[in-house]
Amino acid sequence: MLQTSFTLESLLETHDLPFIIIDAGLKIVGINRACETQFGITREHVIGKPCCDNIKECRHHRLLQKLEPYAGIFSNTSLTAEEKLLRVRGYPLLDADGTLYIAESLTASIQSTSVAKDPRMLGESAAFMKLKTKLQQAAETQAPVYLTGETGTGKELAAEFIHRHSKLRDGEFVIVDCTILGENLFESELFGHEKGSFTGAATSKKGLFELANNGTLFLDEVGELPLSQQPKLLRALESGSFRRVGGTTTLNSKVRVVCATNRNLADMVKEGKFREDLFYRLSVFPVEIPPLRDRRQDLPVLVEHLLQQLSLRDDQSYSLSKEALVKLMRHLWPGNIRELRNCLQLATSLCGNQRIEEKDIIIMRRSSRTSDLRPPENLERQTITQANPMNPLEQIEANFLNSLINKYNGNRKQIATEMNVSERTLYRKLSRFNLT
Repeated sequence: MLQTSFTLESLLETHDLPFIIIDAGLKIVGINRACETQFGITREHVIGKPCCDNIKECRHHRLLQKLEPYAGIFSNTSLTAEEKLLRVRGYPLLDADGTLYIAESLTASIQSTSVAKDPRMLGESAAFMKLKTKLQQAAETQAPVYLTGETGTGKELAAEFIHRHSKLRDGEFVIVDCTILGENLFESELFGHEKGSFTGAATSKKGLFELANNGTLFLDEVGELPLSQQPKLLRALESGSFRRVGGTTTLNSKVRVVCATNRNLADMVKEGKFREDLFYRLSVFPVEIPPLRDRRQDLPVLVEHLLQQLSLRDDQSYSLSKEALVKLMRHLWPGNIRELRNCLQLATSLCGNQRIEEKDIIIMRRSSRTSDLRPPENLERQTITQANPMNPLEQIEANFLNSLINKYNGNRKQIATEMNVSERTLYRKLSRFNLT
């Protein structure tokens, strides 16, 4: 276990995704349980190891030089022997003593059918059963599927459900996080590159389009794709052919496309921010994922499932009191299932004897965007919305955000660009820290 700081040690287990911490000497000093589980490793095996095999291509070394957050798709170089493509988000981190570290969250860009967990679609409400029927219908076709819905409703889970119930279930389910595909990354990540095609391309690399051959390509947050790169995606989808960056050979890939967004692409087309031909190419089979407030009946089974996951992660046996469940039922959940998971994760840290009581359920304040939502008539209006005080690390991030707000006079596009995140991600951070 991490020995440098209790604050950093506790930070590790607040993440559901694999999460690692690297020190200024470019050594791995901490990993969480999710990292051990997903990559089949132990803390003893990786702590103290170098973060990367090649210092010249080390993203962590560059971060220590520039102290700027980054996001992208990278190969793991030290966590496991088997090379994997990972979606990575990294940022500098200071502990309570002011010591500098690098923090990274990791998500697999490719999920193998043989080893990935079966995506469980849980629920009994009419809205959920209607959704599940629609997803099963989508899985039986080869038409591109267009998933819409609010943030946190489970669009990635729905996409994986479609893949695993389709004729291409034996192929790969490849995730493309469009929020990190900027002008410079798009072609290299999607189509791959040849050795020496640009500075830093020390080896040839297959792109995600190629890796998804005879499988499913999931374009998550497709509305974030740069307008200038959209014709290249359309051409590849229509012809099935492409070239790697720096390559001369035309390659072919047969993929089934599923895309997702919480933005209104039709409105973006009208505004000239999304190509009309690409929109029609992607939106053949539309499926709307209902928000959690429209399937309130499913809350108990979702809570039970999430608590089982947290119990397995922590090697504990968490339970929930009736009063705590009632409090959960009263909330509107504007952040949907993701917000519910985060709320339960905090509750497991606050509760005593693994029993979650009403006082352990901390409902975070939300922005006024959801103020027009109302709870069902048969539920008492919620009045308690106590915010969880920020820890020292969160305070550092909030102060950094506040400095950027002052620097750019509140221009969110410029702030997001400097942070190398999407405006959607930035909005969530501003809402989380109650910054305007």
